[in-house]
Amino acid sequence: TEEMVTSRPLLPLLSAPPAHRPYRIPLRPFLLYLLASAACFAFFTAGSAVEGTGGRVGSGLAKGPHTAFSTGLARARAFVGRAARVGTAVTAMVGSQSTARAAAFGWGKPIELLEKTSCLPGRSSEIPDAPRKDDKHFLLGTPLYGPFPEEMEMVSLGMGCFWCSENLYMRMPGVYSTHVGYAQGETENPTYEEICSGRTNHNEVVRVVYDPKKISFGDILKVFWERHDPTTPNQQGNDRGTQYRSGIYVYNDEQQAIAEKSLAAYQKVLDERGFGKITTEIDKAKEFYYAESYHQQYDAKPGSRQYCGLSPLGTTFPLETL
Repeated sequence: TEEMVTSRPLLPLLSAPPAHRPYRIPLRPFLLYLLASAACFAFFTAGSAVEGTGGRVGSGLAKGPHTAFSTGLARARAFVGRAARVGTAVTAMVGSQSTARAAAFGWGKPIELLEKTSCLPGRSSEIPDAPRKDDKHFLLGTPLYGPFPEEMEMVSLGMGCFWCSENLYMRMPGVYSTHVGYAQGETENPTYEEICSGRTNHNEVVRVVYDPKKISFGDILKVFWERHDPTTPNQQGNDRGTQYRSGIYVYNDEQQAIAEKSLAAYQKVLDERGFGKITTEIDKAKEFYYAESYHQQYDAKPGSRQYCGLSPLGTTFPLETL
Protein backbone atom coordinates (compact mmCIF):
# COMPACT_ATOMS: atom_id res chain seq x y z
CA THR A 1 0.00 0.00 0.00
CA GLU A 2 1.45 3.38 -1.01
CA GLU A 3 2.27 5.70 1.87
CA MET A 4 -0.19 8.58 2.12
CA VAL A 5 -0.22 12.03 3.69
CA THR A 6 -3.30 13.77 5.05
CA SER A 7 -3.82 17.49 4.82
CA ARG A 8 -6.36 20.21 4.24
CA PRO A 9 -6.56 21.79 0.77
CA LEU A 10 -3.72 24.27 0.30
CA LEU A 11 -3.17 24.74 -3.44
CA PRO A 12 -5.79 25.56 -6.04
CA LEU A 13 -3.90 23.21 -8.40
CA LEU A 14 -5.27 20.27 -6.40
CA SER A 15 -8.91 19.37 -6.78
CA ALA A 16 -10.09 20.23 -3.29
CA PRO A 17 -12.90 18.18 -1.75
CA PRO A 18 -15.34 19.81 0.65
CA ALA A 19 -13.47 21.92 3.18
CA HIS A 20 -14.81 19.98 6.15
CA ARG A 21 -13.49 16.64 4.83
CA PRO A 22 -9.75 15.78 4.76
CA TYR A 23 -8.39 14.38 1.52
CA ARG A 24 -5.46 12.08 0.81
CA ILE A 25 -2.46 12.94 -1.41
CA PRO A 26 -0.04 10.23 -2.64
CA LEU A 27 3.25 11.05 -0.92
CA ARG A 28 5.68 10.29 -3.75
CA PRO A 29 3.94 12.37 -6.45
CA PHE A 30 3.53 15.19 -3.96
CA LEU A 31 7.27 15.21 -3.14
CA LEU A 32 8.12 15.11 -6.86
CA TYR A 33 5.81 18.07 -7.39
CA LEU A 34 7.61 20.05 -4.67
CA LEU A 35 11.04 19.16 -6.08
CA ALA A 36 10.02 20.15 -9.62
CA SER A 37 8.60 23.45 -8.36
CA ALA A 38 11.79 24.24 -6.48
CA ALA A 39 13.91 23.35 -9.51
CA CYS A 40 11.84 25.62 -11.75
CA PHE A 41 12.14 28.43 -9.23
CA ALA A 42 15.94 28.07 -9.16
CA PHE A 43 16.10 27.87 -12.95
CA PHE A 44 14.06 30.94 -13.74
CA THR A 45 15.39 33.18 -10.97
CA ALA A 46 18.99 32.38 -11.86
CA GLY A 47 18.37 32.52 -15.60
CA SER A 48 18.23 36.31 -15.72
CA ALA A 49 21.80 36.48 -14.46
CA VAL A 50 23.36 34.01 -16.84
CA GLU A 51 21.43 34.46 -20.05
CA GLY A 52 23.13 36.26 -22.91
CA THR A 53 24.42 35.69 -26.41
CA GLY A 54 27.47 33.90 -27.65
CA GLY A 55 28.99 32.57 -24.43
CA ARG A 56 30.15 29.10 -23.57
CA VAL A 57 29.15 26.69 -20.84
CA GLY A 58 30.94 23.70 -19.44
CA SER A 59 34.30 24.82 -18.11
CA GLY A 60 33.20 24.45 -14.50
CA LEU A 61 34.05 28.08 -13.77
CA ALA A 62 31.54 30.53 -12.41
CA LYS A 63 29.21 32.13 -14.93
CA GLY A 64 28.28 35.80 -15.08
CA PRO A 65 25.53 37.95 -16.57
CA HIS A 66 27.10 37.88 -20.05
CA THR A 67 27.32 34.09 -20.32
CA ALA A 68 24.96 32.33 -22.71
CA PHE A 69 23.79 28.80 -23.39
CA SER A 70 25.15 27.88 -26.81
CA THR A 71 23.22 24.58 -27.11
CA GLY A 72 20.06 22.97 -25.78
CA LEU A 73 22.20 20.32 -24.11
CA ALA A 74 24.18 23.00 -22.29
CA ARG A 75 20.96 24.56 -21.06
CA ALA A 76 19.68 21.17 -19.90
CA ARG A 77 22.92 20.55 -18.00
CA ALA A 78 22.64 23.97 -16.41
CA PHE A 79 19.04 23.16 -15.39
CA VAL A 80 20.12 19.93 -13.68
CA GLY A 81 22.95 21.74 -11.93
CA ARG A 82 20.65 24.40 -10.56
CA ALA A 83 18.11 21.81 -9.40
CA ALA A 84 20.87 20.11 -7.43
CA ARG A 85 21.64 23.42 -5.73
CA VAL A 86 18.10 24.08 -4.53
CA GLY A 87 18.94 23.11 -0.96
CA THR A 88 21.85 25.52 -0.90
CA ALA A 89 19.71 28.30 -2.32
CA VAL A 90 16.97 27.81 0.26
CA THR A 91 19.52 27.85 3.07
CA ALA A 92 21.10 31.02 1.73
CA MET A 93 17.77 32.86 1.68
CA VAL A 94 17.90 33.29 5.44
CA GLY A 95 21.11 35.30 5.09
CA SER A 96 21.69 38.61 3.38
CA GLN A 97 20.32 39.26 -0.07
CA SER A 98 23.75 39.15 -1.67
CA THR A 99 24.63 35.86 0.03
CA ALA A 100 21.35 34.34 -1.08
CA ARG A 101 21.91 35.46 -4.66
CA ALA A 102 25.45 34.12 -4.75
CA ALA A 103 24.37 30.73 -3.43
CA ALA A 104 21.35 30.46 -5.72
CA PHE A 105 23.46 31.29 -8.76
CA GLY A 106 26.17 28.90 -7.67
CA TRP A 107 28.91 31.50 -8.00
CA GLY A 108 30.64 31.30 -4.62
CA LYS A 109 33.49 33.41 -5.97
CA PRO A 110 35.82 35.61 -3.92
CA ILE A 111 34.70 39.20 -3.44
CA GLU A 112 38.12 40.54 -2.54
CA LEU A 113 41.25 40.76 -4.65
CA LEU A 114 43.58 37.78 -4.27
CA GLU A 115 47.30 37.43 -3.85
CA LYS A 116 49.01 36.94 -7.20
CA THR A 117 49.95 33.36 -6.30
CA SER A 118 46.26 32.52 -5.81
CA CYS A 119 45.21 33.76 -9.25
CA LEU A 120 44.72 31.57 -12.32
CA PRO A 121 47.81 31.26 -14.54
CA GLY A 122 46.09 32.04 -17.84
CA ARG A 123 47.88 31.44 -21.15
CA SER A 124 50.69 32.89 -23.22
CA SER A 125 48.61 33.58 -26.35
CA GLU A 126 45.43 35.62 -26.72
CA ILE A 127 42.11 33.85 -26.33
CA PRO A 128 40.67 32.32 -29.54
CA ASP A 129 37.47 34.38 -29.33
CA ALA A 130 39.23 37.75 -29.18
CA PRO A 131 38.54 40.24 -31.99
CA ARG A 132 40.68 39.94 -35.11
CA LYS A 133 43.36 42.56 -35.64
CA ASP A 134 41.52 44.01 -38.64
CA ASP A 135 38.08 44.11 -37.00
CA LYS A 136 36.28 47.44 -37.04
CA HIS A 137 34.08 49.10 -34.44
CA PHE A 138 30.51 47.93 -35.06
CA LEU A 139 29.02 51.41 -34.67
CA LEU A 140 31.84 53.81 -35.56
CA GLY A 141 33.66 51.80 -38.22
CA THR A 142 37.03 52.71 -36.67
CA PRO A 143 39.79 50.23 -35.70
CA LEU A 144 39.52 48.26 -32.47
CA TYR A 145 43.29 47.84 -32.25
CA GLY A 146 46.04 50.44 -32.29
CA PRO A 147 48.12 52.15 -33.24
CA PHE A 148 45.54 54.91 -33.15
CA PRO A 149 46.08 58.40 -34.61
CA GLU A 150 48.74 60.15 -32.53
CA GLU A 151 46.43 63.00 -31.51
CA MET A 152 44.15 60.54 -29.71
CA GLU A 153 44.22 59.81 -25.99
CA MET A 154 42.65 56.93 -24.13
CA VAL A 155 41.47 55.87 -20.69
CA SER A 156 40.10 52.61 -19.30
CA LEU A 157 37.06 52.79 -17.04
CA GLY A 158 35.51 50.20 -14.74
CA MET A 159 31.86 50.94 -13.98
CA GLY A 160 30.36 47.48 -13.57
CA CYS A 161 29.00 45.66 -16.62
CA PHE A 162 31.17 46.64 -19.57
CA TRP A 163 28.30 46.24 -22.03
CA CYS A 164 26.60 49.14 -20.27
CA SER A 165 29.62 51.39 -19.96
CA GLU A 166 30.69 50.95 -23.58
CA ASN A 167 27.16 51.78 -24.69
CA LEU A 168 27.50 55.15 -22.95
CA TYR A 169 30.81 56.15 -24.48
CA MET A 170 30.65 54.82 -28.02
CA ARG A 171 27.83 57.27 -28.77
CA MET A 172 29.57 60.40 -27.50
CA PRO A 173 30.83 62.98 -30.04
CA GLY A 174 34.61 63.12 -30.03
CA VAL A 175 35.07 59.44 -29.17
CA TYR A 176 37.13 57.74 -31.87
CA SER A 177 36.84 54.12 -30.74
CA THR A 178 35.79 51.98 -27.79
CA HIS A 179 36.43 48.37 -26.89
CA VAL A 180 35.81 46.25 -23.83
CA GLY A 181 38.23 44.01 -22.03
CA TYR A 182 39.92 42.96 -18.85
CA ALA A 183 42.40 45.16 -16.98
CA GLN A 184 44.34 45.55 -13.73
CA GLY A 185 44.57 41.84 -13.05
CA GLU A 186 47.13 39.07 -12.74
CA THR A 187 45.97 36.32 -15.10
CA GLU A 188 47.50 36.46 -18.58
CA ASN A 189 45.04 36.48 -21.50
CA PRO A 190 41.99 35.60 -19.37
CA THR A 191 38.63 34.39 -20.65
CA TYR A 192 35.29 35.78 -19.53
CA GLU A 193 34.53 32.67 -17.49
CA GLU A 194 37.87 33.00 -15.71
CA ILE A 195 37.08 36.63 -14.93
CA CYS A 196 33.75 35.62 -13.42
CA SER A 197 35.43 33.06 -11.17
CA GLY A 198 36.94 35.93 -9.18
CA ARG A 199 40.38 34.34 -9.53
CA THR A 200 42.09 36.72 -11.96
CA ASN A 201 41.85 40.12 -10.17
CA HIS A 202 40.81 41.71 -13.47
CA ASN A 203 38.18 44.39 -13.85
CA GLU A 204 35.65 44.61 -16.67
CA VAL A 205 36.51 47.88 -18.40
CA VAL A 206 35.71 49.93 -21.46
CA ARG A 207 38.74 51.54 -23.05
CA VAL A 208 37.79 54.87 -24.58
CA VAL A 209 39.92 56.33 -27.38
CA TYR A 210 39.03 59.99 -27.78
CA ASP A 211 40.10 63.22 -29.46
CA PRO A 212 40.90 65.76 -26.69
CA LYS A 213 40.26 68.59 -29.17
CA LYS A 214 36.64 67.47 -29.50
CA ILE A 215 35.86 66.10 -26.05
CA SER A 216 37.64 66.81 -22.78
CA PHE A 217 38.78 64.30 -20.21
CA GLY A 218 36.48 66.12 -17.80
CA ASP A 219 33.47 65.36 -20.02
CA ILE A 220 34.41 61.69 -19.99
CA LEU A 221 34.73 61.70 -16.19
CA LYS A 222 31.38 63.47 -15.80
CA VAL A 223 29.67 60.53 -17.51
CA PHE A 224 31.73 58.11 -15.42
CA TRP A 225 30.67 59.60 -12.08
CA GLU A 226 27.05 60.25 -12.97
CA ARG A 227 26.19 56.94 -14.62
CA HIS A 228 27.19 54.40 -11.98
CA ASP A 229 27.43 54.03 -8.21
CA PRO A 230 31.07 54.53 -7.15
CA THR A 231 30.32 53.88 -3.47
CA THR A 232 29.71 50.11 -3.64
CA PRO A 233 32.94 48.08 -3.45
CA ASN A 234 33.11 45.15 -5.87
CA GLN A 235 29.49 45.53 -6.84
CA GLN A 236 27.27 47.41 -9.26
CA GLY A 237 23.56 46.79 -8.88
CA ASN A 238 22.95 43.04 -8.96
CA ASP A 239 26.39 42.39 -10.46
CA ARG A 240 28.68 41.35 -7.63
CA GLY A 241 32.38 40.51 -7.76
CA THR A 242 35.80 42.08 -8.09
CA GLN A 243 35.36 42.45 -11.85
CA TYR A 244 32.62 45.02 -11.19
CA ARG A 245 34.69 47.39 -9.08
CA SER A 246 34.77 51.09 -9.87
CA GLY A 247 38.04 52.22 -11.43
CA ILE A 248 39.74 54.89 -13.54
CA TYR A 249 42.90 53.64 -15.25
CA VAL A 250 44.92 56.42 -16.82
CA TYR A 251 47.72 56.63 -19.37
CA ASN A 252 49.54 59.80 -18.27
CA ASP A 253 50.17 61.98 -15.22
CA GLU A 254 47.83 64.74 -16.36
CA GLN A 255 44.92 62.33 -16.53
CA GLN A 256 45.74 61.01 -13.07
CA ALA A 257 45.78 64.49 -11.56
CA ILE A 258 42.42 65.36 -13.15
CA ALA A 259 40.90 62.03 -12.08
CA GLU A 260 41.98 62.51 -8.46
CA LYS A 261 40.63 66.07 -8.46
CA SER A 262 37.33 64.86 -9.88
CA LEU A 263 37.02 62.21 -7.16
CA ALA A 264 37.49 64.82 -4.44
CA ALA A 265 34.93 67.11 -6.06
CA TYR A 266 32.32 64.38 -6.43
CA GLN A 267 32.90 63.10 -2.90
CA LYS A 268 32.08 66.56 -1.60
CA VAL A 269 28.78 66.49 -3.47
CA LEU A 270 27.96 63.01 -2.18
CA ASP A 271 28.79 64.03 1.39
CA GLU A 272 26.35 66.91 1.14
CA ARG A 273 23.62 64.53 0.01
CA GLY A 274 24.29 61.82 2.58
CA PHE A 275 25.88 59.19 0.34
CA GLY A 276 28.78 56.97 1.36
CA LYS A 277 32.47 57.14 0.58
CA ILE A 278 33.70 56.63 -2.97
CA THR A 279 35.55 53.34 -3.46
CA THR A 280 36.82 54.08 -6.99
CA GLU A 281 40.44 53.13 -7.55
CA ILE A 282 42.59 55.47 -9.65
CA ASP A 283 45.75 53.95 -11.06
CA LYS A 284 48.01 53.80 -14.08
CA ALA A 285 46.61 51.45 -16.70
CA LYS A 286 48.21 48.01 -16.78
CA GLU A 287 47.99 45.36 -19.49
CA PHE A 288 44.65 45.45 -21.34
CA TYR A 289 43.25 42.18 -22.68
CA TYR A 290 40.47 42.33 -25.26
CA ALA A 291 37.26 40.57 -24.25
CA GLU A 292 35.64 38.04 -26.56
CA SER A 293 34.27 39.37 -29.86
CA TYR A 294 30.63 38.99 -28.89
CA HIS A 295 31.15 41.42 -25.99
CA GLN A 296 32.44 44.20 -28.27
CA GLN A 297 29.81 46.93 -28.89
CA TYR A 298 27.24 44.44 -27.64
CA ASP A 299 24.40 46.92 -27.18
CA ALA A 300 24.78 48.25 -30.73
CA LYS A 301 24.26 44.85 -32.35
CA PRO A 302 20.90 43.49 -33.54
CA GLY A 303 19.26 41.18 -31.05
CA SER A 304 21.19 42.51 -28.07
CA ARG A 305 19.57 42.00 -24.69
CA GLN A 306 20.09 45.63 -23.61
CA TYR A 307 21.13 44.43 -20.18
CA CYS A 308 22.32 47.17 -17.84
CA GLY A 309 23.34 46.67 -14.24
CA LEU A 310 24.63 50.20 -13.61
CA SER A 311 23.07 51.94 -10.60
CA PRO A 312 23.64 55.71 -10.81
CA LEU A 313 23.04 57.81 -7.70
CA GLY A 314 21.21 60.57 -9.56
CA THR A 315 23.74 63.19 -8.47
CA THR A 316 25.25 65.73 -10.87
CA PHE A 317 29.01 65.95 -11.17
CA PRO A 318 30.34 69.55 -10.81
CA LEU A 319 32.29 69.76 -14.08
CA GLU A 320 33.18 73.39 -13.40
CA THR A 321 35.52 72.28 -10.59
CA LEU A 322 38.00 70.75 -13.05
